Amino acid sequence: MTVATPDTPLPAPAEGTGATYEAQASAGLTHLGLSVAGDQLDAAAQRAAAEGWSYSHFLGYLLDAELRHRHDKRVQLNLQFAKFPVLKRLDAFDYRAQPSVDHRIIDELANGRFLSEGRNVVLLGPPGVGKTHLAIGLGVMTCERGHRVFFTTAMDLAQRLTRAVDSNRLKRAINALMQPKLLIIDEVGYLQCDPVQASLLFQVICQRYQRGQPICLTSNKAFSEWAYVFGDDAVMASAALDRLLHKSTVINIVGESYRLREKKQAGTIAANLVTPSQRGPAAGGAQRP
Repeated sequence: MTVATPDTPLPAPAEGTGATYEAQASAGLTHLGLSVAGDQLDAAAQRAAAEGWSYSHFLGYLLDAELRHRHDKRVQLNLQFAKFPVLKRLDAFDYRAQPSVDHRIIDELANGRFLSEGRNVVLLGPPGVGKTHLAIGLGVMTCERGHRVFFTTAMDLAQRLTRAVDSNRLKRAINALMQPKLLIIDEVGYLQCDPVQASLLFQVICQRYQRGQPICLTSNKAFSEWAYVFGDDAVMASAALDRLLHKSTVINIVGESYRLREKKQAGTIAANLVTPSQRGPAAGGAQRP
């Protein structure tokens, strides 16, 4: 049997035996790049004949395997592109350890509607309470829905854009940050941006806001402290918050660090140790304006 490649012209249809048409079907699937369907053609045809499938049933079964394969391949590529430091899923989040997190809010986000709405997700809380876990979980969910995601820390993003300025590639770098369906910016406020870095971060927030593209952001700073984040520029901080919070879900996690809890359980630090960061950056729970 002659196997066609995508560049090989297909033979003209001709009357023939069933075997002839099976050969043409195999060649046609190869020509169209449907390799998985081609590999399953013989087995699917035998099962269809044995179980009396309709033609549409047979075709749907054959294409389903191809579509599933392509979706899985796309998800894997999306996960590689995202640059997650680790893979975390929403269903692995420990709500018992962090009771301030309302699982109903997370379940609502998990339906992916915030992506089409261009609604930002802002996760606030002290270090170690699961903000990054939830952010990555939303990112993985987005990848599995077939969308591109990019994960970065705020300081890595600022430094990347600063290098782009130095090499006269800022426009290209910012355009690249507009391509993912979801941009995740982790650890906002852990380190202070200088005025140039703050301006570049502000540009990214503004442009994604103008295009209706959501950002998922984590921070250990209350909104009242965001002037620090933007190089002590209160005006820029206010403008950034105005855009981030216009359409947003804000989740404030108040609790103890997972890492601190593990050390207490292991007896390596005093069990009654309390740090100011345990109280969280701001009062309140989750809200969706």
